[in-house]
Amino acid sequence: MIPGIDISEWQGHVDFNAVKASGIKFVLIRAGYGRSASQADNYFAEHYAQAKAAGLQVGAYWYSYAVSPADAANEARACLTVLGNRHLDYPIYFDLEEKWQFANGRNFCDSLVKSFCSVLEQNSCYAGLYISRSPLQNYISTAVAQRYAIWIAEYGSRCNYSGNYGIWQHSSTGSIPGVSGNCDIDYAYIDYAAVINKKQPVTRKDPDEIAVEVLNGQWGNGADRQRRLTAAGYDYAVVQEKVNQLLNRKSVDQIAREVIHGFWGNGNERILHLKQAGYDPIQIQKRVNQLL
Repeated sequence: MIPGIDISEWQGHVDFNAVKASGIKFVLIRAGYGRSASQADNYFAEHYAQAKAAGLQVGAYWYSYAVSPADAANEARACLTVLGNRHLDYPIYFDLEEKWQFANGRNFCDSLVKSFCSVLEQNSCYAGLYISRSPLQNYISTAVAQRYAIWIAEYGSRCNYSGNYGIWQHSSTGSIPGVSGNCDIDYAYIDYAAVINKKQPVTRKDPDEIAVEVLNGQWGNGADRQRRLTAAGYDYAVVQEKVNQLLNRKSVDQIAREVIHGFWGNGNERILHLKQAGYDPIQIQKRVNQLL
């Protein structure tokens, strides 16, 4: 486990040299909130500069009030504006906490997360989701939880979430030298700095994409497949279920006829849908041409 903290303007001035001397390795800093760059955290620039100067690894988070996917995308753009060209060693997290957002249901919450994180990934950032355990289980689909870096909050001696997560926020009442008052304390289980600074891939694939790769022999078989998928941060049971679904897929001839009848859309949309369903668009189009 890698010890860390997360802070915002509520902590005010921080002595990051004292934080570093206490054994803390990373700090996640609030960059701001809402849809405008004018809502930057008042202490973000100071916290970032001083944490870096002290030799700490740094990540960021952005508190959401998004009312729609388009709004979440605007929040992501505001976040990127505030971050500027600052280098981050840890992911940028979409902070989803508002009860009224959860009240709109799982599909709505999924759409917010995907919209925010997609904008980040389009700008070569490592995207993640900060959320408490209960709403994570109730309002975020397994596919989305597997897709992005998860920073989970649950206070106590253990985290009771059975899925994968990279960081656990286990206390909001910690006492850390250099920080006035209570401080959130975290454990990282993934060395994100090593991943990001080595410029390894920053995006994770949907279970549907991984299932296609499994069928193409890219993840091995049996216990070896399970081990490799788990080590890569994927839920083996979810991926295997997708594999089983794909094994019952239709023939090339059937799909080609569906394409002709307009069931799979057109152009790039068709190609995307066919790939996600595990079909080879080139092979399908060849058969479509033959049937026509």
